[in-house]
Amino acid sequence: MSDEEHHFESKADAGASKTYPQQAGTIRKNGYIVIKNRPCKVVEVSTSKTGKHGHAKCHFVAIDIFTGKKLEDIVPSSHNCDVPHVNRTEYQLIDISEDGFVSLLTENGNTKDDLKLPTDDNLLSQIKDGFGEGKDLVVTVMSAMGEEQICALKDVGPK
Repeated sequence: MSDEEHHFESKADAGASKTYPQQAGTIRKNGYIVIKNRPCKVVEVSTSKTGKHGHAKCHFVAIDIFTGKKLEDIVPSSHNCDVPHVNRTEYQLIDISEDGFVSLLTENGNTKDDLKLPTDDNLLSQIKDGFGEGKDLVVTVMSAMGEEQICALKDVGPK
């Protein structure tokens, strides 16, 4: 058994920090929840009465924050659900490449080049038009569970 036989793929974060537990009964509308390993925003919560065997159930209707798909889940209200850590960060738009990636300026002066243009047509055209007109654009990037996507746009004014 030599050392060369053992190769471990190491990643920077452990994965557990992407979500935190929260009791299902305390999750409200417009909150976040993980359904089928996807970070979602809750659009509807209904709670059923306790049945013969005692558990009240929470019925969640939520929309995936990245794909826009509607997902549903039913959880006993006393059980814990995973809630994603959702962060929003603003970056200044520097460039749009031909292959659909954007180049963004971070607060510490570095560039971030690993994000694609959003799939939302309205937002996509706003970004392309504004960039074509030479406006100073600030994009808001939403990140949760290791995924990132541009979700909003702000016009700071002409360069």
